[in-house]
Amino acid sequence: MNNVNIRRVKQGDEKALAYIQTGSWKAAFADIIPPDTLRKCTEITRAENMYAGLLAANKGNGYILEVDGEPHCIAYWDASRTGEMSGYAELICIHSLRANWRKGYGSMMMKRILDDMRLAGFTKVMLWVFEENHRAISFYKMHGFAANGKSQQAVGLMEVMYEREL
Repeated sequence: MNNVNIRRVKQGDEKALAYIQTGSWKAAFADIIPPDTLRKCTEITRAENMYAGLLAANKGNGYILEVDGEPHCIAYWDASRTGEMSGYAELICIHSLRANWRKGYGSMMMKRILDDMRLAGFTKVMLWVFEENHRAISFYKMHGFAANGKSQQAVGLMEVMYEREL
């Protein structure tokens, strides 16, 4: 059995956060996002700078799951950024490196962040997912999320909103 640790992110984690996010996007979205857009969205320096800014501003609630001391999965959540979803927590992202997909680490991370949302006083959570991201949609459904009929454009694609009670 591997040693698994989930911890809050801290300044200095921007390289690990960017590496996991961009690696996950390349693997998960290769058949969903057009190549030029995916290339722009997975520029490592751009991702590192974004995370450095979030960490410096102490914005959001970020986590890293480490397997045997190596970062594997990240997640971020905060209060909903969608106006009509005021009062909801928002799962902003959950990303895992492909090498460990389907080994239960994403579910461990999901449990941790849902528990933290409850502890923060939230009773509902929402998220956005590309409508063509069937693997992620299956994962979210397995964790009790359901589509609520709302949608929006993101990077030229349609995203659908999922939500659940906490």
